[in-house]
Amino acid sequence: MTPNEGRWDRGLRILLGLALLSLVAVGPQTAWGWLGLLPLITGLVGYCPLYRVVGLSTCPVPVPERR
Repeated sequence: MTPNEGRWDRGLRILLGLALLSLVAVGPQTAWGWLGLLPLITGLVGYCPLYRVVGLSTCPVPVPERR
């Protein structure tokens, strides 16, 4: 799995995932908060399967080295 998420994308996903998971412990305490696992895991891993299907990548492209 090649990373396809940039730093800002990963950080945003992690924050969103933690915010949604906090709904399970604090707030309305509904099961919808468990959906926060999806952005949290993809943010920690740096790979989003949906980005692969759509052909999107927010990861910066490395510049080839010159010799």
